[in-house]
Amino acid sequence: MLADNIFLKILDKSIPAKVAYEDDRCLAFHDIRPQAPTHVLVIPRKVIRTLDDASPEDEALLGHLVLVAVKLAKELGLAKGYRLVVNCNEHGGQTVPHLHVHLLGGRDLGWPPG
Repeated sequence: MLADNIFLKILDKSIPAKVAYEDDRCLAFHDIRPQAPTHVLVIPRKVIRTLDDASPEDEALLGHLVLVAVKLAKELGLAKGYRLVVNCNEHGGQTVPHLHVHLLGGRDLGWPPG
């Protein structure tokens, strides 16, 4: 299933993406099918298939992903509010087998989601 991991192709630059942020631990890029005016995905360079597959040694990396999303929210003008979403497994809405954080904003997101 990792052969179908489009995020690996974005990480290795074989598929272009509109990059919002990049460092040695993660890459953030604008979603090609945005669900809000601002929709950025923050993905780790390390392959972690789902949140269920994260281990205690991934704690700092997971925190880094969230802090990058917060930094981007500020840079992208989401002062009125934003949402961070991590989908996990098929019934949770995860469609790519690579953990990722959705940063959504730019409109009233309402509750409940989904």
